[in-house]
Amino acid sequence: MKPKKSLGQNFLKDRSTILKIVKCGELTNNDIVLEIGPGTGILTEEILKKEPSHLIVVEKDKDLSSLLKKKFGNRIEIINKDILSCYNDFIFDKPIKVFGNLPYNISTKILISFIKLKNLKDNFNKFIFIFQKEVADRILADENSSNYGRISIMSAWKTRTIKIMDISPNFFFPKPKVISTLLVINPKNSYENLRNSKNLEHITNIFFNQRRKMIKKPMKQLFQNYELIANELKLDLNLRPQKLSVLQYIEICKTYEKLI
Repeated sequence: MKPKKSLGQNFLKDRSTILKIVKCGELTNNDIVLEIGPGTGILTEEILKKEPSHLIVVEKDKDLSSLLKKKFGNRIEIINKDILSCYNDFIFDKPIKVFGNLPYNISTKILISFIKLKNLKDNFNKFIFIFQKEVADRILADENSSNYGRISIMSAWKTRTIKIMDISPNFFFPKPKVISTLLVINPKNSYENLRNSKNLEHITNIFFNQRRKMIKKPMKQLFQNYELIANELKLDLNLRPQKLSVLQYIEICKTYEKLI
């Protein structure tokens, strides 16, 4: 099956890497598993060897969906949709485990979509995702680093992320121009509650759209009495966005939510 560039398809072909990915899932025969973008089903095949109670695959490509149907029959449930149109449809009586070799062009959208779900920890046990290394570095970044930004804050708010390994371009077909990274992302049991996760996304977008500017400008954009609010939150308006902690952004968001 020829990969389609329009869908960002890069099929993982290295079996030893696939085995390491499956191991990260710590699968049992009691698990419900979701796989995003299974491609030709190499990872799917290894997941099935762990005999999960149910395996759902979401594959946008109709040709690949047909291939998977021929290959696995009723051993898997195939959903021929874009994951961004159905990511919130997977609600069971237990949290599920999610695997995904994500298309580079929409990987951050997929992750943020899951993070913004209200009942994330109730519906999802863990995510075992492959990202472009540059994106993975941003997810993992701490404050006061060049990679720290919107996705770092959104991820750290509701999840804990562990880097497992980098993956060589040679292990994919077609060979991408970038290194990939395998991450395990675990929803936190508790986190700071916000009225709407979209508000934190909105705030971080405003701050990091001009990351080299001082935070005075985004604060002024968000709040009419920005100097008073900065004083209440003990914020130095001369700092740059990457200097603020995740908790500080959450406190800014809480204040914003009180005023809208």
